[in-house]
Amino acid sequence: MLDKLKYKKYWRKSSLKKKEDGIFFLEHVRSKKPKSFLEIGVFHGVSSRNVCDLLHKMNGENFKYFGVDLFLTDSKEFEEEFVPNFKFSNPLKNIYYKYIVNLNPYSVKSVQKLLKKYKKNINIIKGDSNNVLKNLNINEIDYVFLDGGHKYETVKKDLELLTKVLENKGTILCDDYNLSYAPGVKKAIDEFVSVKKLNIRILNARFAELTKSF
Repeated sequence: MLDKLKYKKYWRKSSLKKKEDGIFFLEHVRSKKPKSFLEIGVFHGVSSRNVCDLLHKMNGENFKYFGVDLFLTDSKEFEEEFVPNFKFSNPLKNIYYKYIVNLNPYSVKSVQKLLKKYKKNINIIKGDSNNVLKNLNINEIDYVFLDGGHKYETVKKDLELLTKVLENKGTILCDDYNLSYAPGVKKAIDEFVSVKKLNIRILNARFAELTKSF
């Protein structure tokens, strides 16, 4: 019997706001048994830490995690992020959370600190995914969690650059497939699936799992 998974927030914000979404995501990762994981859209590193904990549990020291994000610190960009505010009844928790926020959790340094126990296994890269992916060895990746830019052009280019993952029998899990205020995500995914003749499964009313039949 498999252990029950937990999705921990580590006092930070996460795009997977609902507990059940985080658990579903981790269960999906576990079902694929990856050893080399790529996450596009790291944000505060919450999913990154949960994934690394899981990969370590499954593979011991024999795993790799790559995280790509713009790590923007411009206030305007922060205002555009759709993320929740944490408020705790315990005043000490509020104080600690404010301390973390003041450290700028949306930075390479902060995410690396959160993942420091896995420093030999991780590579956190700051940059535009459309550019970073060109210099990454995609052939060694067997699972991708795509939760980066939500513009049609960005998603389309990311997917094109990740084609090798599917050709090597890997999996791409796209987040926000049905996001009403970002229709470009669904459009780009649907077109990519159609052109490449891929399999697509809509999971948990938000994820799109892409695979290729052989």
